[in-house]
Amino acid sequence: MTLFALGLILTAAFCHATWNLLAKRVGSGAPFVWLFGTLGALIYAPLALGIILVQRPELGLPQLVFIVGSALLHIAYFLLLQQGYRVGDLSLVYPLARGTGPMLSTLGAIALFGERPSPLALAGAALIIGSIFLLTGGARLLRRPLSADGAVVFGLLTGTLIATYTLWDKHAVSALLIPPVVLDWSTAVARSLLLSPLAARRWAEVRALWREHRLPVLGVAVLTPLAYILVLTAMRFTPVSYVAPAREISILIGTAMGAHLLDEGDAHRRLLAASGMVLGIIALALG
Repeated sequence: MTLFALGLILTAAFCHATWNLLAKRVGSGAPFVWLFGTLGALIYAPLALGIILVQRPELGLPQLVFIVGSALLHIAYFLLLQQGYRVGDLSLVYPLARGTGPMLSTLGAIALFGERPSPLALAGAALIIGSIFLLTGGARLLRRPLSADGAVVFGLLTGTLIATYTLWDKHAVSALLIPPVVLDWSTAVARSLLLSPLAARRWAEVRALWREHRLPVLGVAVLTPLAYILVLTAMRFTPVSYVAPAREISILIGTAMGAHLLDEGDAHRRLLAASGMVLGIIALALG
C-alpha cells in the first residue's frame, strides 16, 4: 500500500468515527438518514457536477445499475446502523460492525477477485473473530441466544452490509471507472429520492431533527460523503483486501469516543477488544 493510499484511509477513519459519534448522539432513524443524505447531496452537487462536465465519465447502463445498487445497499446499511445505535452503545455496535466488515470483505475478495491472503492475513482474521467474541461478552455470549442482544444482531448485520457494499463499490470505481465523488453523490441522490415518500409522511419528525440537532446533522452530511470518497479514491488503485481492513483503524477511534465522550460502560474490555481488532486488521493488510 502506498503512503498516499494510507494517508487517504487514515483521514477517512477520523472522519468516519466522528460522524458515527454525531449520529449516535442524534439517535434517530429513517428521517435522519434522509435528512443528512439530502443535505450531503446538495453540498457536494457542485463538485460532482463539475467532475461530470470536465471529465465526462461514461455513465451508461452498467454504471447506472451499480449506482442504484449502491444506493440500496447504503440505505440498508444506514438504517441498520441507526437501529443498532438506538438499542446499543457506540463502543459496542461500531467496532462490531466495522470489525466484521473487513473480514467478510477479504473473504469476498478471495472468492470474487482472486486475491490470496497469506498465513499472516489468516491469523489476522482469527484475531478479529476472537476480539469480536470478547467485545460481545466473551463466554457469557455462549449462554444466551444471539437474538437476546439486539445491538449484537444489528452490529453483525451492519458488518455484512459493509462487506457487500465495499466489494460492489470497488467494482464500480475500478472496473466501471465511475469517479469516486460522482459515485458517492449519485448514490446520495438516489437514497434521497427513494426515502422521500417516507420523509414526507414523517415530515414533523424531519423538522424536529433539523430544529434540535442542526449542527450534528450538518456534520454528518459533510463527513459521511468525505470519508467514503477518500476510501473510494484509495480503492481505485489499491486492492480491496488492503483498503477494507486498513480503513478500520476507525474502530479504535470510535470505541475510544464512545467510552470516554459518551461515558459508556465496560470501557476497558471494549478498548482491549477494539485494539485486538486493529491488530488483526493490520495483519490482514500486511498479509
